[in-house]
Amino acid sequence: MSNLLQGVSVYLIGMMGAGKTTVGKQLAKDLNYRFIDTDRTIEAIAKKPITEIFADQGEAYFRQLETQVLGELSVYTRSVISTGGGIITEQINWSYLRDGLVVWLDVDLEILKKRLSHDETRPLADKLESLLETRRSLYAQADIAIAINSNLSPAKISARIIKAIPSVLKSQAKIAHN
Repeated sequence: MSNLLQGVSVYLIGMMGAGKTTVGKQLAKDLNYRFIDTDRTIEAIAKKPITEIFADQGEAYFRQLETQVLGELSVYTRSVISTGGGIITEQINWSYLRDGLVVWLDVDLEILKKRLSHDETRPLADKLESLLETRRSLYAQADIAIAINSNLSPAKISARIIKAIPSVLKSQAKIAHN
């Protein structure tokens, strides 16, 4: 299975609550890759939760830290990297994301609302609908989009991603030859 990507890392993008961490762990297991979560990495470096970073230093500081972490992680191979929901808003981050295969977990808004309704730790959760509208065109730049409009298991979502990989790699190879 891991030969499929020849060591290329996979970046999971999507809104908060999309399941990037849960699906990422499953996908890493299925591909025999390591799993890295950018938000957990940022919290370990900052020695505080993301909500505190937002409250103490603001979103701009958080985005700088996020870009720094992504830049450092982009040199890794054979990794599934779960990213924060807003990582796609900084143009420089796309240069790092493009080092790998970018997968958008496109989760239906109602499912996101339900998943986040009781989570007080998510900054910006109250702005979910407007954030999704603002970010949709950026997420759509992913190599693979997996539409999730029901509660699929992480294993089924992982299987869908793996099934889509060969067609993306073939189309990228054609572009490289032209």
